[in-house]
Amino acid sequence: METNTLDHQEFVNERMGNKSVLFLPGIGKKRGRKLELKDFDKAYLVLGQFLLLKKDHERFTEWLKHTSGANAREAGLCDWCLREWCVPFI
Repeated sequence: METNTLDHQEFVNERMGNKSVLFLPGIGKKRGRKLELKDFDKAYLVLGQFLLLKKDHERFTEWLKHTSGANAREAGLCDWCLREWCVPFI
């Protein structure tokens, strides 16, 4: 999946720090609120889940769809962003 959105580029080029889950590409306010209600309020917590699932695209996107109600496109955008973020930072 290729994306050139400004949100994506900004996210993958910066340290994650304590950014809200709302900063993750593919996660809007509605999906973000659902994640926050399940204690995934920070982007690094979603990254942790991505890593626990061994960066497996299918497993992570299914988890995200189930947890937040994201559709396949939204989950894919988030997966791709985290995958790209890991290259320079992990």
